[in-house]
Amino acid sequence: MAESVRVLVDEAEVAKRIEYLGKKISEDYAGKQVHLICVLKGGVFFMCELAKRISVPVSMDFMSVSSYGDGTASSGVVKIAKDLDETLEGKDVLVVEDIIDSGRTLYYLLDILAKRNPKSMKLCTLLDKPDRRVRDVKVDYVGFEIPDEFVVGYGLDYAQKYRNLPYIGVVEGVE
Repeated sequence: MAESVRVLVDEAEVAKRIEYLGKKISEDYAGKQVHLICVLKGGVFFMCELAKRISVPVSMDFMSVSSYGDGTASSGVVKIAKDLDETLEGKDVLVVEDIIDSGRTLYYLLDILAKRNPKSMKLCTLLDKPDRRVRDVKVDYVGFEIPDEFVVGYGLDYAQKYRNLPYIGVVEGVE
């Protein structure tokens, strides 16, 4: 059977939820500037759309991280492939992720970032899979809580495919 993608969250629902998150973040950071940190590659689609909907001043930076273990399983030990260009010291930081499942990588990443002395640090994710959580990570802003299925679209990929889908889909027909 060839792989296919079933729509889990359609484009209109995604847009509506990002609009809501932008308003909520704008309220929470009223009178401040928020420094968005995008975790590449998947987070870039979400962060760009989110930033357009935040009404307070925004600055951005990007980080590329990977975690590795016994081949297919994440150890949660973070390898920084691309570090931030700017200091976090004294900034109100919002880490923007595409998806949180086990929480291992993000747990270590947040620890690393906290040691850089931001004024405050919160976490925003488009998708949350709490059923897969093995490390406790406080998520301040959640787009959608989803079941434990392999999802693509809006930055998420399967073998570097499907990132550009304007919706969240489930890959089916994959062994």
